Amino acid sequence: MRKKQILLLKVGVVVWLCAVYALFIHKPSTSSNIQISQNINQQLDKLEDELNGQSQFYNGLLDKLRILRNQQESHSSSNNVPEGSTGRFNTLFQERSTKSSLQEGPILPVLLIACNREAAVRRSLDLLLKYRPSQERFPLIVSQDCGHRPTREAIESYGDKVVLIQQPDLSDIEVPLKERKFKGYFLIARHYKWALNQLFHKFNHEAVIIVEDDLDVAPDFFEYFSASYPILRSDPTLWCVSAWNDNGKTNLVDVKNGSTILYRTDFFPGLGWMMTRELWDELGPKWPRSYWDDWVRAPEQRADRACIRPEVSRTRTFGKKGVSNGLFYEKYLKQIHLNDVYVPFSKMNLSYLLKEQYDPAFEREVQASQVVTISDVRSDRLTKGNTYRIIYHTKDNFKKITKSLGLMDDFKAGVPRTGYKGIITFFYGGLRIFLSPSNNWKGYNPSWS
Repeated sequence: MRKKQILLLKVGVVVWLCAVYALFIHKPSTSSNIQISQNINQQLDKLEDELNGQSQFYNGLLDKLRILRNQQESHSSSNNVPEGSTGRFNTLFQERSTKSSLQEGPILPVLLIACNREAAVRRSLDLLLKYRPSQERFPLIVSQDCGHRPTREAIESYGDKVVLIQQPDLSDIEVPLKERKFKGYFLIARHYKWALNQLFHKFNHEAVIIVEDDLDVAPDFFEYFSASYPILRSDPTLWCVSAWNDNGKTNLVDVKNGSTILYRTDFFPGLGWMMTRELWDELGPKWPRSYWDDWVRAPEQRADRACIRPEVSRTRTFGKKGVSNGLFYEKYLKQIHLNDVYVPFSKMNLSYLLKEQYDPAFEREVQASQVVTISDVRSDRLTKGNTYRIIYHTKDNFKKITKSLGLMDDFKAGVPRTGYKGIITFFYGGLRIFLSPSNNWKGYNPSWS
């Protein structure tokens, strides 16, 4: 296009030159006119030379751009799309640098919340240190509550590989009489508030990855958070990145091909998650006295924002004993599949997770899926590799379907676990399935809790 514009301009200049020349040859020849004509000719010659030079420059630039385009197309065709990916999950590997992105970039500290489980904290720290690619970029800060000496000594035994901070307020805490058996939740909420204030207001970090002392992490745990951090920063409709899939049991995820797949979810997953200083500045001043995770899930806090979560979990809890007394542990948590395939997320284009790209593609994929029943899914007569949709209409209907398929059936503030726009995405017997409300869905109903 620019080449054509330059040629047209040159033609125009030549036509104008001819017109001027014809005008002057029909006038009486005077020394003044001759001088003017010579000046004009010199200027036109100079202009033509400049135009020719610019034309050569742009032609050269176009040739270079064509070469770069051909190289990019050749490079893209040589990279394979992750096997088993469909629709919005087609993400091409993109080389960004010969240096590992995990050695460079923003500092993302890991805050480990600990109390009095010596063996557990050692297990957690050992895995985090095993997979940590850079101490400078991923400082490991352990915040201990409870004042338990053996646990403190276990943490201190790691020397300068970790930083230990200790919650100074070990006083008893007032709890309503009917909630005395849940005192642990009050103590945890107090500890979280103190520890996060330290990370953001004392250490002045811009973001933090939060884990507790009963989590195993995947080999690509740090890679996952490093690559997703720019997406979290750039999209105001996101407020966290979580390493956890509540429906991440082995038989509900694509273990073979799903390690590269990431989703948006309206449900706050927790259990290994990243937040920014801006979010803490918003939530910290009104932090609750107890049950902080359920409080975060309330509409007033979530404010229609979503989190990123993986198909295959990058954390797994081994904390059968704790303040929750093993709630859901045997039935769900123990069966969560921990990813064991290292995925180079930093070399992938994750922009599909931005709301403006994700929502239209997600809705098209859901609408294009074939509507089936539970009986169809369990009959083993559906074609593997295709996508299917089961529609629910009521809370009881939803619970019946989820219990039948082994999914978690509870709601928090009306949002089902892993849900996005009311839709649960899972993998069952080689089938990608959307458990979806009807098309006239009006939004989450907080009474469904």
